Amino acid sequence: MEQKIAQSVYDFRRLREDGYVYVDKTAHLAPLLTRGSDSLFFISRPRRFGKSLMLSTLKSIFRGERDLFKGLAIDTLGYDWVDYPILSFNFATMATETLDAFQTAFVERVGQTLRDAGVEYDAAGTPGGNFANAIRTLAKTWGKPVVVLIDEYDSPVSRAMDDVAKATAIRDRLAAFYGEIKNNAADLRFMMMTGVTKFTQLSVFSALNNLTDLTLDGNFATLLGYTDDELEANFAPSLRAHAAVMGLSYEVYRAELRRWYNGYRFSPDHRTTVYNPVAVARALSRQKPYFETTWSETGHASALMRYLTREDLADRDYTRLPATSKDVFDSYDLGKLRPETVLYQAGYLTIKDFNPFLGYTLGVPDEDVRQDLNGLLLNKALGSDAEDTRDGLRTALLTGDFPGFFERLKAFYAHLPYGAKEKPVHEASYQRALYGLLSAGGLRVTAEDRQAQGRADLVAEAMDHVYVFELKVDGTAQEALAQIKEKGYAAPYRGPGKTVHLIGLAFDPAANALADAAVETLP
Repeated sequence: MEQKIAQSVYDFRRLREDGYVYVDKTAHLAPLLTRGSDSLFFISRPRRFGKSLMLSTLKSIFRGERDLFKGLAIDTLGYDWVDYPILSFNFATMATETLDAFQTAFVERVGQTLRDAGVEYDAAGTPGGNFANAIRTLAKTWGKPVVVLIDEYDSPVSRAMDDVAKATAIRDRLAAFYGEIKNNAADLRFMMMTGVTKFTQLSVFSALNNLTDLTLDGNFATLLGYTDDELEANFAPSLRAHAAVMGLSYEVYRAELRRWYNGYRFSPDHRTTVYNPVAVARALSRQKPYFETTWSETGHASALMRYLTREDLADRDYTRLPATSKDVFDSYDLGKLRPETVLYQAGYLTIKDFNPFLGYTLGVPDEDVRQDLNGLLLNKALGSDAEDTRDGLRTALLTGDFPGFFERLKAFYAHLPYGAKEKPVHEASYQRALYGLLSAGGLRVTAEDRQAQGRADLVAEAMDHVYVFELKVDGTAQEALAQIKEKGYAAPYRGPGKTVHLIGLAFDPAANALADAAVETLP
């Protein structure tokens, strides 16, 4: 029987009643439900990681809908299944074109949530005042404390990031609203707030001394996203069917699936990585004979796109960012956000390693995100020419049109905007640009490929072809080819069915240009 896998259903009741696969996360949630007065929580995760589904699951739990949880972990853990009054806010997709537009949308969103809960909105009052009144009214009417669920608490600020003054003003108005959580904590049974960004200057973080931040907590590192074990336990039939469609052994298929969609680590204390749930759902539902990028299909994080309009992100190697402090996970000054912070919170970076003395090492989580990030950086560098440049270079390379590839590559380097701090431009800068270009074009690219006698500058793979690149500054293309052969960089890739191409590139640092290129295809 074919599994029903939801690609865009985030309502827990619908998932359960319509027979979709639900990966049981209730064992993670259960400890949060019995903390007594210490039950105010926050967690940030990138988009598309199931935050909305988690809140929908909590809503069904606090409504006492036990019938929906038959067969799930929480049904055996002694939860009391009491029906509580609930205020459930979602602040995604609100208008932020102007401060007035935000205020109108904010009032409408809060008002609708209160009316859904059975409390009228007083138009003469503020959103925060109405929020506080609703908590007190529901607690008195029901004779029970209130559950508050807030989805995408930070979205209005993130959507206004192209205008720091406006974003700050929106943040301040939200701060007054969220401040009522502390003022009325005695009437709250539970609060869970989710978002992409942690804006630490919002009052909810400074005023709530009993707010528990789960974001980096190792006990909740796999609360959102799928582990390898969860994937096998819930999707085995679809996984095996997809492996057959792709013509791969199950072991090879799982390794490739992991490379494409698994790599997110959300705690310094927990090394287990998780898959992006939406990427898994799309891959297994579509059953295509290849893996494809899914990260950009639902759009890009608004904060990142607004940041890209005013900052240059291309001067760093995002495959590995060592010695990063914990400050990277918080957003203090909206006008001085670090690129690592924006990229991490948008899901383009994740924790790769942690050392209590050296700090965090961040990096791109998986192939899906790697290709999309390099595409964004290419668009930033080349503008409207980015797509034609990427596709033309890829086509020339994969069809063996090396003269055409080299000519396009020269034009590519000629258009790159090297900053003053990179003059003269070093080999790593040329390498980084080539890595991004080929990765954005869908090739499997490895930079600084470690081998017995050294490191190949860059190795790219596509179909049955392998391209081993060596770059030289103030040298010749022939010297670069000679080094590839002398060091045996191509040896690991030579085998049945593989065609290996050695490519030497030589750069003129004075002109910041590709000066010479040569290729040799091994027999």
